[in-house]
Amino acid sequence: MAPDDDPSVPPDYGLDAPAVVRNLLLCGTAGLLLFTSKAAGLWPAAVAVGPVRFELADMGLFAGTGCLAMGFWMLWSSKFGKIRRRERLLDHLSWTGRERVLDVGCGRGLMLVGAAKRLTSGTATGIDIWQAEDLSGNRPAAALENARREGVAGRVEIRTADMRQIPLPDASIDRVVSCAAIHNIYAADERARALAEIARVLAPGGQVMLDDIRHPGEYAAALAAGGCTDVQRVDSRLTSAFLALVTMGSLRPGTVVARKNA
Repeated sequence: MAPDDDPSVPPDYGLDAPAVVRNLLLCGTAGLLLFTSKAAGLWPAAVAVGPVRFELADMGLFAGTGCLAMGFWMLWSSKFGKIRRRERLLDHLSWTGRERVLDVGCGRGLMLVGAAKRLTSGTATGIDIWQAEDLSGNRPAAALENARREGVAGRVEIRTADMRQIPLPDASIDRVVSCAAIHNIYAADERARALAEIARVLAPGGQVMLDDIRHPGEYAAALAAGGCTDVQRVDSRLTSAFLALVTMGSLRPGTVVARKNA
């Protein structure tokens, strides 16, 4: 066993979007309380506003159930599901073990560590600006600790850097990965800067995998403009459309894989 491998202590990749999870659980609880209070006869079944009657209790049941379901799904995904999904995402890239890997917006190291576990002589670098609202406990020490717990600390490097200005030379990276990070840049032109930086540091023949909750079509177009070929969506369009529908457009996920022109 490697000296930095500690299988007795599992990695902790944090809770994604903790404020969103909190709000979903609060709204869901409020909706169910609204419904149960009506069922107990504490207030009328409907509220009239002029000629219009609103069945608030039924609305509370529907909205509350939906919010609680989404909140608990996000909890499950953060603690269990995303580790399994990480491996499926990384399987979209080819690996020899010698790659130089960059994780853009690495957070607590989910994709960074997963990539490092596939390396032998290669190295994995993670960059982030460590926004706590995006991920609970988001800090460099957490990523390094997870790398230690998964036995890859010797192959991992962490840098504090903005993805719109990646501090690496041109064509210096063989594999770029990013998961649920680029959408946190809200302006389209600023996202375009980040994607141009990803294309810049990617070596000829290198591969990139971008998985996010919004903008996959935008990412695909930007990678193609940046000199990438074989740009393709590898996610389920049906699942993406379903999530967009039930979240009223808040989630429009997708996964884009591409290769830099040799």
